[in-house]
Amino acid sequence: MSTTSSSTSATSGGDLSRFSINQMTVKQLSLPELVDACLELGVPGVGLWRAPVQEYGVEATAKLIRDAGLAVTTLCRGGFLTATDPAERAEAVADNRRAVDEAATLGTDTLVLVSGGLPAGSKDLYGARERIADALAELGPYAESHGVRLAIEPLHPMYAADRCVVSTLTQALDLAERFPSHQVGVTVDTYHIWWDDHAPAQIARAGVGGRIHSFQLADWTTPLPEGVLNGRGQIGDGSIDMREWKAYVEAAGYTGPIEVELFNDALWARDGREVLAETAARFVEHVA
Repeated sequence: MSTTSSSTSATSGGDLSRFSINQMTVKQLSLPELVDACLELGVPGVGLWRAPVQEYGVEATAKLIRDAGLAVTTLCRGGFLTATDPAERAEAVADNRRAVDEAATLGTDTLVLVSGGLPAGSKDLYGARERIADALAELGPYAESHGVRLAIEPLHPMYAADRCVVSTLTQALDLAERFPSHQVGVTVDTYHIWWDDHAPAQIARAGVGGRIHSFQLADWTTPLPEGVLNGRGQIGDGSIDMREWKAYVEAAGYTGPIEVELFNDALWARDGREVLAETAARFVEHVA
């Protein structure tokens, strides 16, 4: 029996009704291959990324997903809103408007935002966060008019300099709460917040405001690889109690999809269908 068949069998009695596979987890699969694998395994949802969707065609992707009966749980990613140069800022806002358009076409109500790092030569974290707020003031109403919510994703502090100056749920909510909850909320990603002892209370805070727009899972494994970006561990391989974090978001009122998003070179080197089957099985074992 193949590994894929074995993993499929392992999930046959498990509940995948809330499971969503983020496209990046199995980026070696083309969109048609991803759709076929999801149908084979009974995976109901996918989180999509803009670059492969644009390569395949936004309208074509929307039709492919719609015809298969799958749900698009999120689109990744918008953001990178911290530039100081006026032309760069204008282009960033324009690109995020395009991302909103793409999300609406794909049928998802959630665009995940990675806010952006410090501009070259800058050490001003506060100023960078304020520029994010300025951009959200423009983008929030535009997203609302297209039926899309913006979900600020805090990233682990090791990414603050070059990728995301929003490092905690506290910081993400401080930004989001300047705007209506149907415009701006947060993404709760275990990989980025599991270390933060304030995070459970902030999840409750987000729940009261109706601002948990996305819930993503990845495990923390050590040692981290060189460059750290592609070090997200397979569910169950690391230090994070996934059911504990699921309980936090559910206590806060979140009942939506649970998306597994793994950046991992070792997983990308394997057969994508096998990885998807394994991930579904791990979801049943450690989350559902």
